[in-house]
Amino acid sequence: MNKRTGAIMVAAALLLFAPALMAGKAFAQSSGNNGVSNFLGNLFSGQKSSPSPQATPGPDGAPPPWSGEDGASGHPLMTASAIREAAANFPNCVAGMWPDAARRGITQPNFERFTAGLEPDLRIMDLMDSQPEFTKAIWDYLDILVNDNRLAKGREILAKYKPQFDAVEKAYGVDRYAIAAIWGIESNYSTQMGDRNVVQSTATLACVGRRQAYFKDEFLTALEILNRGDLRPEQMRGSWAGAFGPTQFMPTAFKRYAVDGDGDGRRDVVDNPADLIASTANNLKKDGWQTGQTWGFEVVLPQGFDFMLADKAKAMTFAQWQSKGLRRADGKSFPNSTDKVYLLAPGGAAGPGFLMMQNFRVIMKYNPAEAYAMAIGHFADRLRGGPPFVQPWPRQERVLSKAERLELQQLLAQRGFYKGTPDGQFGGQTRDALRGFQASIGAPADGFASSDVLERLRGR
Repeated sequence: MNKRTGAIMVAAALLLFAPALMAGKAFAQSSGNNGVSNFLGNLFSGQKSSPSPQATPGPDGAPPPWSGEDGASGHPLMTASAIREAAANFPNCVAGMWPDAARRGITQPNFERFTAGLEPDLRIMDLMDSQPEFTKAIWDYLDILVNDNRLAKGREILAKYKPQFDAVEKAYGVDRYAIAAIWGIESNYSTQMGDRNVVQSTATLACVGRRQAYFKDEFLTALEILNRGDLRPEQMRGSWAGAFGPTQFMPTAFKRYAVDGDGDGRRDVVDNPADLIASTANNLKKDGWQTGQTWGFEVVLPQGFDFMLADKAKAMTFAQWQSKGLRRADGKSFPNSTDKVYLLAPGGAAGPGFLMMQNFRVIMKYNPAEAYAMAIGHFADRLRGGPPFVQPWPRQERVLSKAERLELQQLLAQRGFYKGTPDGQFGGQTRDALRGFQASIGAPADGFASSDVLERLRGR
């Protein structure tokens, strides 16, 4: 798939992250920028853009209506007038997809049954284009998702479904702890799966907004799932972007990866643990999971290290990294492997480093964000009995606001380091520009967007 508690505060924070994590399933599967990767990727520079906000219920408990405002993306199909026009044409748009549905083997009675009474959920337009003011640092993100309560629940799940995990590990060669970690982080073990009607959400996005061509496929595939009888309509509840089930499958991902784990003739990834575990394993296996390998290693970086090497395009063997002074944080030796791994320094020069293996890349295919993949890998290690990370995070660093992120990009552009259009959303281009500026002033070129580097750009 190319394509994302304990204390009340932590639970509330997780709810804020949930829409972006679920949406990542959708946006990961097509080209261009995507919500969750913009959000989570920027966490590594103190900020990928922030998650879409959780809808605040109205006084009667119903979700709030669409704001009626233009989308923040500036896309012509996200203007208020374009949204209203598309919404008015929604019944015709849905009806017009019947020939495509018929070509997919969906019967006319089922098409009419599953689309009867559909109305567009325009609140999705606000969630799709949300650009919150503040974001979270990666250490806060990890604190939220990898916590004692979730670990305890994960161990219960592993014990409860041991026969299913045993069978799947044997059949697919995928680590049970990775599967359990995805289950825990995607839905907090089936307790936070989203409650939007997947057919309504994907139909809305297929007819309104800036991603209609992509979501038309998701909508028609959702109808295929119902037509085949794998899931019942009431089971297809999920995120605003259409991801559903405990491990958050998009409809097209379900079509590619879902399997019948217990031989009952259905692929029920919502309520059947055997199907859920096997389908998630099949997804990872088909994406290139390496049996018997881990996701990566926490490493200690030497003084004076060249952070320009912290780039996934600059992979080297473990031996080559050792020759540059890197060592495992736990003091153990690296595996005897000629595999090339790349260095990630998500907390900058003041934080820990990590050498990432193939399975880290596979997790990123499940949800294309480094912070997400790191949370999954670390959670899996903890479920296995491993310790927390050894080195401290630079928790004293302040996360930049949206206005400050925009200003930082503008200042980098003025100095000739940033070639893109400043938008306040940080990705690889911003990180590279930061590195260039840091190198020019003799600072560690770690690409970390701290308040200090912003002050240096301001000339203070």
